[in-house]
Amino acid sequence: MRIRRILAAVFATAALAGLGLTGAATATASATVTPASVTPGECTDGGGTIDRSTPVLPTCRGGMYDGQTVD
Repeated sequence: MRIRRILAAVFATAALAGLGLTGAATATASATVTPASVTPGECTDGGGTIDRSTPVLPTCRGGMYDGQTVD
């Protein structure tokens, strides 16, 4: 009987550890990555405006792509 309880505890611990690792992997995989540059349509669709007064490339101001270059 004692061995069964110990084995049950070991399996339960392993199962819970597996769930923790799965949750961490899912959280990492669902992280969003902002692109280096966006299109004019993406900038305006994301709630921003195109600032053409920047020296090299226009920049998206405001919205979800704030600060990204527009090409």
